Amino acid sequence: MELEALPDEVVAEIEVRDRWRRGMATGGLEFIFSDIAKWPVGSTVRVAFLDGNDQLHADIAGATKQIADVCNLTLDFGQEDGNGSFRRWTTADTTYAAEIRVSFDLPGFFSLVGTDSTDSMIGAGGGPVGGNPGQRSLNLGRFVTNRPVQWEGTVRHEFLHALAFHHSHQNMRGTCEGEFRWEDQVGYVPTQNAAGVFVADAQGRQPGIYTFLAGEPNRWSRAKVDHNLRTVNDPDLTLGPFDRLSVMLYRFPEFFYKSTPSSCAPAGNGQNLSDGDKRGLELLYPHTESALADRQARAEAVLQSLGAGPEGLPEANGGGLVEAYRSRVAELAAAQAAAVY
Repeated sequence: MELEALPDEVVAEIEVRDRWRRGMATGGLEFIFSDIAKWPVGSTVRVAFLDGNDQLHADIAGATKQIADVCNLTLDFGQEDGNGSFRRWTTADTTYAAEIRVSFDLPGFFSLVGTDSTDSMIGAGGGPVGGNPGQRSLNLGRFVTNRPVQWEGTVRHEFLHALAFHHSHQNMRGTCEGEFRWEDQVGYVPTQNAAGVFVADAQGRQPGIYTFLAGEPNRWSRAKVDHNLRTVNDPDLTLGPFDRLSVMLYRFPEFFYKSTPSSCAPAGNGQNLSDGDKRGLELLYPHTESALADRQARAEAVLQSLGAGPEGLPEANGGGLVEAYRSRVAELAAAQAAAVY
């Protein structure tokens, strides 16, 4: 079982930035930190493909229709009148061909979260993944040659990340933190099969999550397990109720859980958006005038709390981030004016 994960260097850059944000989160500033990952309500978010053919692109676009039908946001794949080719991007781009830049050529599945896809500080040192024009922001590995059986659910999962959703198993309102069996069963003797996967030992004792994910094909460190699986209790996040039907909830092997059936295990088919997923999209990207007006009022209050600027902060980081927040308020105002109620 190979789990999705961003490259380690990208995760490190995001963690540095997020620690800075949390250090600045006083008073109403949390609203901006929470909202900065969302695209402007009512806006058009462009999608482009690095590789793959038109049929694959059409299938991906079709799978995202469940998302687009719910939220006040347009996913634009660049096809005109249903007859033209879909939008493409290249690794040589110096300007953005699209906000969401899809590839199929790297191992595994992953996506940057929301507007991280256009955050030039992520991946600024180079590399294939990041927020710059010539970098991948979303990857669906092996889709060109070998799509997974439930590929539509995988597409929806990654595109919800691209619209600012996080994993449901990391929701502090859920039970996964206490339900996951992090450590080996008592007396477990590390045992690997021919593929390097940790399996039950000769006495039937199971590896814990840390041991299992340290083996093939993931080879995760303990810190990487914590980053990807541990519950997130973070003021930057807007959390809804824990949803066992969500496409954002991983389907883990049974031995990952302390109990069977587990209250953390998914109850949906992993393919279609749950009612909770749809409510989350409506919350992030509302259609109603009152919801947009409330968001704009809160954003303006936060802008005032910033005062004259980021005194004492490094200009390259603090100054740039505050300017990004100011631009964000303007985007929210424009989105509100353009929204269709």
